[in-house]
Amino acid sequence: MTPLAYGLLFVVALLSGSFAYTLLCLPKASPSRGEILLRIKTWCWILLFLLPVFLAPTPWALAVLGLISFVAFKEFITLTPSRTEDRWALMWAYLAIPFQYLWAGMAWYGMFIIFIPVYIFLLVPTRLVLSGRPDGFLRSTTTLHWGLMTTVFSLSHMGYLLALTGQTVQGIPVEGTHLLFFLLFLPQINDVSQFVWGKTLGNRKILPLISPKKTWGGFLGGVGTTTVIAVCLAPWFTPLNVWLSLFIGLVVSVSGFLGDVVMSAIKRDIGIKDTGTLLPGHGGILDRLDSLTFTAPLFFHTLYYFYF
Repeated sequence: MTPLAYGLLFVVALLSGSFAYTLLCLPKASPSRGEILLRIKTWCWILLFLLPVFLAPTPWALAVLGLISFVAFKEFITLTPSRTEDRWALMWAYLAIPFQYLWAGMAWYGMFIIFIPVYIFLLVPTRLVLSGRPDGFLRSTTTLHWGLMTTVFSLSHMGYLLALTGQTVQGIPVEGTHLLFFLLFLPQINDVSQFVWGKTLGNRKILPLISPKKTWGGFLGGVGTTTVIAVCLAPWFTPLNVWLSLFIGLVVSVSGFLGDVVMSAIKRDIGIKDTGTLLPGHGGILDRLDSLTFTAPLFFHTLYYFYF
């Protein structure tokens, strides 16, 4: 069996164990029981949806990731009211999604890295200003730019990892699906670790007005746990040496926390609890992907800088 197969089986076992624990240990009358069961069921659907990313040919995997970006971007722009005049700029923003993933699939680094931050960055406000309406211009431009950078540009780095398949690092062939699994697994472990450590040791809040449940105990415990797991898993899934896997563990755990609280700040500013209802028990898709908006590009560029 490949490392990816072992990894997927581990995730299935983890979900199954959580499901069994909920059924056996929590009383039926407990309000937490229903919520946890709902979360676990949703995780099973998420895993099923992601299977093509790991098992299907790269074009199909990129299509699934592109669809995730599309839904996430749509969810993001619906958080604030839009103007009728924004529809053409919005159309160009949506069209940027397949092109961004095309550049990723082609491993065309130059176009991949500048397409949204440069060309779309200039095109969107140009199209908005041609509407001739100045009121709401800054809000519309900011929403579209920030939405594209977080849900499309940042997340598309996952697709570029798949395009690294076939390259070699110090004589070792690179498998893009292994890198992607490593990237997706660590932030989720970081979230769980921060939650567990926060419940166990946490009492001093970090950002009480933005994310009241985040504590220093949870943060530091999550960083330590995620870093150790990164060092243990790196030889199976990545070409990283011990020092780089240690660095990646720190980067993923800290940046995952930052991505989470940044999205929390946006939700607090707007006055909502979740970004949507697509994932029962979790909220919207952005509520699950918030940490990846920071970890995906930082993981990719660290790897790219040292090895490609």
